[in-house]
Amino acid sequence: MLERTDFPALWRSADEVSLNGQKQTLFYESLRFWGSIIAALGSILPVRTGHIDLSAVITFIGFVLAIFSEVSLWGHRSAEKWYAGRALAESIKTLVWRYSIGADPFQLELDEERVQKFLQERIKNILSETSELVIVDTSEPFITPGMKSLRRESYEKRKDAYIEGRTKDQQGWYTEKAKLNQRHATNWRISLVGAEIVALVVAAMRISGGWGIDFAGFMAAVIAAAGGWVAVKQFSSLAAAYSVAAKELSVQMDRLKTVSENDWPLVVADAEEAISREHTMWLATRTGNQTGI
Repeated sequence: MLERTDFPALWRSADEVSLNGQKQTLFYESLRFWGSIIAALGSILPVRTGHIDLSAVITFIGFVLAIFSEVSLWGHRSAEKWYAGRALAESIKTLVWRYSIGADPFQLELDEERVQKFLQERIKNILSETSELVIVDTSEPFITPGMKSLRRESYEKRKDAYIEGRTKDQQGWYTEKAKLNQRHATNWRISLVGAEIVALVVAAMRISGGWGIDFAGFMAAVIAAAGGWVAVKQFSSLAAAYSVAAKELSVQMDRLKTVSENDWPLVVADAEEAISREHTMWLATRTGNQTGI
């Protein structure tokens, strides 16, 4: 079975770029939303200290945070690093597994020199299409000792390694992520409905004169910020996509357990395509809606 240390430095560096980009993107996005809420809060708090209007100070701070986060997102281009890094890492990962277990197009019966040349061409093509923001480590050989060792194993050991280390692991990840995102989607939807009910009650009290503070603007900012965060995280769409991918991999796993050695290269290729389709859909929803990130 391939461990993280068995993967090439190229994959590890691409994965690190993506994870750092994700953390940075979500941090600045959350900071922007909190900035808008703080600014709205200042507008409803008539607080003064001597000649200083503290409510105006709070509003000013909120807008500073929002502008800072917006400029940081634009300047660091963290979202682009997140997506481009993930695309590269996933492309490299599928090549690693295909080579290591002798899947199409790196079948064991092919001349090893020809296989390695073809592998290098695929890597070169992938790197040429990757954003210049993704700086990766290309100093080490792509084929690691762990990859070579697995490729030399018997068919049964290669099959077990792929089923346990790739397909089953990925299927379990999709299943857990689908459940987690569905829970988040439900919780956030309930919270949004609750906030809207509170806003409605406050608005009704203002109409009747039972509430002196103009709370509607603040609640509108809270609801807009929460809605924006839900759009960024895409809980519902991710839950659906992960659920479909998990089911498809479950079917592929059943095929892999009973496949003959002759059909092994193509069946593995089908399983990798199932993983690639989910990632392609994820990437399309992200890069196709840059305004939401």
